[in-house]
Amino acid sequence: MLALQPPQQAPIEAPQIEYSAILPILILLGAACVGVLIEAFVSKANRWAAQVTLSLLAILGAGVAFIVYVTDNPPQRGLTTLYKTIAVDRPALFLWGTLLALGLGALLLIADRTIERGGAFVAQAGIRPGTIQDRVQAASGGMQTEVFPLTMFALSGMMVFCAANDLLTMFIALEVLSLPLYLMCGLARRRRLISQESAVKYFLLGAFASAFFLYGLALLYGYAGSVKLADIANAAAGSAASDTLLFAGFGLLVVGLLFKASVGPFHAWTPDVYQGAPTPITAFMAACTKVAAFGGILRVLTVGFESTSWEWRGVLWVVAIASMVIGAVLGLTQTDVKRMLAYSSIAHAGFLLVGALALRPEGLSGTLFYLLTYGFTTLAAFGAVSLVRDSSGEATHLSQWAGLAKRSPVLAAVFTFLLLAMAGIPLTSGFVGKFVVFSAGIQDGMTPLVVIALLASAVAAFFYLRVIVLMYFSEPAPDGPTVTVPGTFTTAAITLGVLVTLILGVVPAFALDWAGTGTFAF
Repeated sequence: MLALQPPQQAPIEAPQIEYSAILPILILLGAACVGVLIEAFVSKANRWAAQVTLSLLAILGAGVAFIVYVTDNPPQRGLTTLYKTIAVDRPALFLWGTLLALGLGALLLIADRTIERGGAFVAQAGIRPGTIQDRVQAASGGMQTEVFPLTMFALSGMMVFCAANDLLTMFIALEVLSLPLYLMCGLARRRRLISQESAVKYFLLGAFASAFFLYGLALLYGYAGSVKLADIANAAAGSAASDTLLFAGFGLLVVGLLFKASVGPFHAWTPDVYQGAPTPITAFMAACTKVAAFGGILRVLTVGFESTSWEWRGVLWVVAIASMVIGAVLGLTQTDVKRMLAYSSIAHAGFLLVGALALRPEGLSGTLFYLLTYGFTTLAAFGAVSLVRDSSGEATHLSQWAGLAKRSPVLAAVFTFLLLAMAGIPLTSGFVGKFVVFSAGIQDGMTPLVVIALLASAVAAFFYLRVIVLMYFSEPAPDGPTVTVPGTFTTAAITLGVLVTLILGVVPAFALDWAGTGTFAF
C-alpha cells in the first residue's frame, strides 16, 4: 500500500523589516523597557539621575538615527515595512521629527526639580488627597520616576500611530500612547484631588473613544475584508458591498480620532484634563498628542477614504465649525489660564481640520507645518505657566496674573509673544501656519469654511489680548504670586519653543519645503 504523503506547504517567509527606517521607534521602546528595569533594580536615590540620563540619550539617539535615515533617502521615497503595517514616508518622517523635538522639550519640563521641590510628580499616588500623609508627602523631595518610562512608551506609541498603515496597528498604537497618559495625569504633587479627577475623566472618556474606534474598525473589516487602509480604499472605489458598513464604520472610526485630537464637540475631556494634570504632562499632551492624532487623521482621510470624500466631507465641515466656535466662544468665559489654553487648543483643532479636509498637497503640507508651529508654541506657553506660583502651587487664576509684567518683565514678554503667535499675528509662526492652511482651504473650494475660521480666529484673539492687557495694564496685588526662577531644564524648553516660534515666523521656507516633499505610502 502506498503511504499517504502530507500535502506540501509553501514555506513561510519572514517579513522584510527595514530596521534603519524604524530604528527611532525601536530606540524609544528599548529605553522604555530599560526604564522599567531601572525602577525595579536601581536604588531610589539614584533613579532620577538614571532615568533622566536614559530618556535624554534615547531621544537624542532616536534623533540621530532619524537624521541618518532622512539624509540617506531621497525626498520622494516611501516604503512600508513589518508586513506593510508601518508606512515610512515623507509625511511620517516629518511628524516623527516633530514628535522627537517636542518630546525632548516636554521631557525637560518633566525632569525639572527646581520649580517644585522634588518635581511636579508625587512620590506615592495612592495616598488619599487632603490627609496628613498627603501634606507630608507634598513637602518631601521624592519624585515618581516611573513617569520617564511612561513618557517613552507614550512617545513611541505616537510615532507608530501617525505612521500606521492599517487600522489594527493604529488601534494598538492608540492604546500604547493613551494608557501612560491616563496614569501621568493623576500624579500631580499639588492639588491632588483635581489631578486624580482629571485622570479618571480622561480614562473613562478615552475608553469610550477607543470603543468607538474599535467598533468602526470591525465594521470596516466587514466591508472590505481587510484592515489595511489601501484595501479599504480599493473596496470603497469599486465594491458591491453595502455602503452602510462603510460609512457607519468610518463615522465611528473618526469619532475615536477626533476625541484624541480634542476636536469639538468631542472635546469634553480637554479643559478638565489640561487643568488638573501636572503642567509638564499638560504640555506633553497638548503638543505631542495633537501632532500624533492629526497625523493619523491625515493618513486615514487621504489614504483610506479620499475616493468617498463627497459623502463625508460636509459632516466634517460641521465638525470643524463646531470646534472653532466652541473653542473661541467658551475660551472667552474662562478664568483659569490652563483652561483658557485648553479651549485655545480646541479652536486650533478646528483650524487644523480645515487643512486636513483640503485633501490636496497644499493641505497636507500646510497641516504638517501648522502642527509643528502649534506644538512648540504650546509647549513653551505651558512652561511659562508653571513659573507663576503662590503658596499652594501654580497660580493659574487670571486675577493672579494682574500686573505680572511689573513682577517679571521677561516672563510677561515671553508669554505675550507666545499668545500673539497663537492669535496668528505676523512675524510669528502662528501667522504663517494659519496662512498656509487657510490658503489650501481656499484653493480647494472651501472659502465659506475659511471665512468662518477667520472670524473664529478674531474672536479667539480677544482672550489672548485680555491676558496681555491684564499683565501690563493692571496693578499687582500686594500678596500676589511670585515668579519662580526657572531651572536649566525649564529654561531650555521655553527657549526652544520661543526660538522655533520666532524662526518659523520669519524664515518658514525650509520647514514648508520639507513638509511639502512626498506623499503617503501604502
